[in-house]
Amino acid sequence: MRPLEGLRVVDLTRVLSGPYCTMQLERPRRRGDQVEQPGKGDDTRAFAPPYQGDEAAYFLSVNRNKKSVTLDMKSEAGKEVLGRLIDVSDVLVENFRPGAMDRLGFGLLRCTRAPRWSTARSRIWRHGTAERPARLRA
Repeated sequence: MRPLEGLRVVDLTRVLSGPYCTMQLERPRRRGDQVEQPGKGDDTRAFAPPYQGDEAAYFLSVNRNKKSVTLDMKSEAGKEVLGRLIDVSDVLVENFRPGAMDRLGFGLLRCTRAPRWSTARSRIWRHGTAERPARLRA
């Protein structure tokens, strides 16, 4: 068996760093489930032009080989489905604001109960320029 072969990933990421990370994890021989917002989908669906058909080329490039699922993670039914996805997966990758997963009920303590669990977080806290550096709040 090759490294990472058979890996199953739950992808809760949006915009650049997260989708790129999960794209690398989900190369052929791995399975990925990308969770998107109902009625809107992933923000990068609108990052265009260029388009490939009616989809943004950027969205298609970082979400290839992924199975997309629409899920309202704030509803009880959505939380139940997400819990089942986490329980049968090896890796959860998210890039929400700090504390968002806890508020949804899927913080560290809940996720570590999953039998094959691992997690990755993708965060950029603040950024700035040489002329105007970022100011961090305490």
